[in-house]
This record gives sequence, C-alpha cells and structure tokens, in this order.
Amino acid sequence: MKNRRFDKSVLPSRHVTEGPARAPHRSYFYAMGISEAEIHQPWVGVATCWNEAAPCNIALNRQAQAVKMGVKAGGGTPREFTTITVTDGIAMGHEGMRSSLASRDAIADTVELTMRGHCYDALVGLAGCDKSLPGMMMAMVRLNVPSVFIYGGSILPGKLNGKDVVVQDVFEAVGKHQAGQMSDAELDILERVACPSAGACGGQYTANTMACVSEAIGLALPNSSGAPAPYESRDQYGEASGAAVMTLIEKNIRARDIVTRKALENAARVVACTGGSTNGGLHLPAIAHEAGIDFDLFDVCDIFRDTPYFVNLRPGGEYVAKDLYEAGGVPVVMRELRKAGLVHEDCITATGRTIGEELDLVDRAVDGRVIYPIEAPITPTGGVVGLKGNLAPDGAIVKVAGMSAAEQVFSGPARVFECEEDAFEAVKARGYREGEVIVIRNEGPAGGPGMREMLATTAALSGQGMGKKVALITDGRFSGATRGFCVGHVGPEAAHGGPIALLQNGDMITLDAIKGELSVALSEEELARRKAEWKGPRETQYATGALWKYARLVGGARQGAVTHPGAKSERHVYMDQ
Repeated sequence: MKNRRFDKSVLPSRHVTEGPARAPHRSYFYAMGISEAEIHQPWVGVATCWNEAAPCNIALNRQAQAVKMGVKAGGGTPREFTTITVTDGIAMGHEGMRSSLASRDAIADTVELTMRGHCYDALVGLAGCDKSLPGMMMAMVRLNVPSVFIYGGSILPGKLNGKDVVVQDVFEAVGKHQAGQMSDAELDILERVACPSAGACGGQYTANTMACVSEAIGLALPNSSGAPAPYESRDQYGEASGAAVMTLIEKNIRARDIVTRKALENAARVVACTGGSTNGGLHLPAIAHEAGIDFDLFDVCDIFRDTPYFVNLRPGGEYVAKDLYEAGGVPVVMRELRKAGLVHEDCITATGRTIGEELDLVDRAVDGRVIYPIEAPITPTGGVVGLKGNLAPDGAIVKVAGMSAAEQVFSGPARVFECEEDAFEAVKARGYREGEVIVIRNEGPAGGPGMREMLATTAALSGQGMGKKVALITDGRFSGATRGFCVGHVGPEAAHGGPIALLQNGDMITLDAIKGELSVALSEEELARRKAEWKGPRETQYATGALWKYARLVGGARQGAVTHPGAKSERHVYMDQ
C-alpha cells in the first residue's frame, strides 16, 4: 500500500512541506523524528477528544495509536492532536451542564483551526461522549476533507443482583433515595458497580445514538461503532479506519460527498428505529448546516413519524449497546430498514462503496430479542416524535419509545419554573401535583445559556414513581436516558420571546405525541396581550467568557443551535486553497 502515488501538488499539506521556502517548516518536522519520505506523504490529522474527565474518553488515546498504524500502512503521515470534551454525565444536574452543548461547537471550531493551521489533508476523528460525536462530524463536513469517524465504544453494563445496571439506574436511584425507598447503603453499592469499564453510557442515549448515526450517515466504517470500549477488537476498527482514509484521499472522496440529504435521511431513520436520543433532532440539523443542506427539526421529525421502532434498547427497552453489537449492530438494523424501502442505498460511505453494497455483505438475521423483524416492530412509528402547535411554532421533540399509546396523550395545568434548579428543588420537596405539566423555561441555547439537559429532574420524578403521572416541557434538552412524557427543544425559546415565556401557572397544556401537538388553551389575542406585557428575557449571570459569546451567536434549536452561517455562506474551500 505504501507504493500508492498521491499528488501532493493538490493537497493542503504542500503549503508546509514542499519547496525551498518550507525549509524552516521541515526543520520542525525533523525535530520530531519524521523522515524525509514521511514529510512528502499526505498528512492526516488524527483528532481525539481524549481526557481524564470520564470513562467515555479515557480509551481514545490508546485507540488513536491503532488509527495511526493504519494511516502509516496506507502511505500517510499521521499527526495526533486532541480537543476538549465536556462529559454530560459529570456535567449533569448543575451549572456545568451549560458548557455541554457549547462544547460541541467548540470541538468543531478547534478541530477546524488545528487542521487549517497545520494544513492536514484528511481527518480521522475519535470521540466518546455525547456532544463530541456530532462536534467531530461537524468539523469533518465543515472542512470537507476526506474523513473517517470512529467511536470510542460503549461502557460494559454493571451487574447487581444478577441484573444489568447502567448509570441511568443510578440517576433514578437518587429519586428513590429521596423518596425513602432506597437506603444509603443500597445507593452506595449501586454507584460502585454501575460503571465497570471505560466507554460511553451503554443505553441508546446520545453517545450511542450518534455513534449509530456515524455509520448510517456513512462517515464511519460499518459496525465500527458497536464494540464496547474495552474490547481489543476496537484496535482493528481503528487501524482499518486509518487505512480507509488513505483510500478516500486517493479517490478524492470528501466528507460532503458522503453527507448528503439522502445520507441525513438514512441517519434519521436509524435514530427513530432504535428509539434514539431526542438530541439526534438537534445534531442532525447542525451537521446538515455544515454541508449547506436545509434539514431542520421538522424534516427530521417527518422521517421519525413514518419509521417503525424495532430495536429494543434502553431507556425505552431492555438492552444496551453491547447487546446490539452482539446481535449484528447497525448493519443488521439498516438491512431491516432496507427491506421496507426505507434506506437510500446509493449513498457513498467511508469505505468508498455505497450503503447498498455494504448491506449486500450483511448475512446475519435479526435475533428477535434486541432487533425485531421490521414486519413485526415494537411500534409502527418511530421512538422519537416531533410536536408543533401554538406553544411550539418552531417545534419540539419527545422520545416515546417504551410508552403505550395511552401514555402519549397528556393534558394538564402548567406548573411553571424559571430554571432547572427551581424545578429540581420542587420535585425533591414534592412541590407538584399528579396530572400537572411541569414547565422549565429559560434553559434554551441562548437563554440558559447552553440548553441544559434535565436528567436530574426527570430521573428524580421516575425514582419517585411519578414519571407517568406528570408531563414536563422545556426549551432546554433531555438526556437520551430520560423516560416519561418529557418534551424538549420547545421553540422559539423563552429568551427569544417564544410562547413558553408567556405561560402562567394553571394554563391548560395539551401534549399529543400521536397527533404531533403541543398547545396551550389560550387564544391568539391572549398570547398577543401577554407578549406585549412581557418584560424580556431573564437576565443571565454569564456576562463574559465563552458562554456569553455562545449565547450571542447561537441560533434556535429548530436549525440545530448553530453558531455560524454554515456552508451556504462559504467563499473559501479549504481543500482547494
């Protein structure tokens, strides 16, 4: 493979490696032990979100070494670099969660800056936790370089009393503990066994949802997202990903050749059929924005609406990522979708082959336990549903996986809270009533700032046994681990004067996931009157720094909460500079 011929005259790395004027640059490279031959090969950025913040990221550094071996075997020169990660499990339930969504765009920005600054020709990106996956994919599409994504892998499930347990159980145990249904000792034992290895949260929460997206959209090698982080087989996927990016350079297949409108639709299908995180409805439009493709929350939800839900994963189902991998992973899931004509087979992938060609190689049948036959799904429509109405003109989203039809319709009086902390304290104190719709506002992308996830509150409700007896709506987000009738991404957000800002205690709210409705029993005249009397957004304490900057740049959740104009405004093409 090292005998491949690459034309450096058309690659960005020529600006730092070729000609007499670049002698100073080459001297730096020699200082790092890079040979003359390696200097004149294509240069591949190997970007990881490695850090010691959480188990999601801890194995990425080791996996990057395997990627670099694959790049070298393919005739390239790999250069490893790292970027930030904010891990939601650690940031959850306090002020740190304001940094989470902002970190997605910071990851994309920092990867872009590193690639541009050092003139790398291609990118292999490794990510492990929720926002780092879309952040890395956004950078690939923004730069439009030959790119391969690889997931760091999921955590193994813990065991307690003969049953699998995951971190979701610990969050919900907090509610049980508050309700006096779990002792200090029982909680102490659970927290020690729930997370037994490296890797991202094991259910179909945001990390695993976006890992499935990476395969479905074509940026990751087939089945590469499935193996848990501790498995040594991850090294083989890493090495193969490094080799694959060299083929993409040779064929000049770039990220936007892969991420097309059809590929985004394939990805949305996989989110829906696996009962994936509602955050998929935020990140897919953001990735589309980097490609200059119009694909907003409503487009995503149209696909969710007519996609069967047939993969039995937590939190709505029974199994975790390791079980999906052992049942055949995303390739088997997509083969089932193809049976129903729900896959665009002509989409190109990181292998250089089409989705259809890759699915032709899949010879495993569904197991009927983790992956159901598409002809006999768990439910006939997707596990995630979009809502719209006079309370959410720009839409909202809810995960209905695991909910019965009767549980998907709810009407009740509003109980309004101005932030998550107020709601959480009220839930702890049982300061709410059965049948109410809990409203948490001022938590949107700009108003939060940062669009926090409400897992601490929703998990406490579930732990108290009230998860099905109340509903919850917010202009913030929900974790992929959230259960119950919990509606997020309500737009426009309160900070932008959306109807959620005008709600008062006792207003009657209707949520109907079957009809796709989120409305309040107020006339247009009454809403207009309240809007005229509205005193503007709640003042934030974040008057400086990164979150101040983010709040001023970020757009609405409907378009993915993006922070720059996107590819439609692009005048400079990095690869062709």
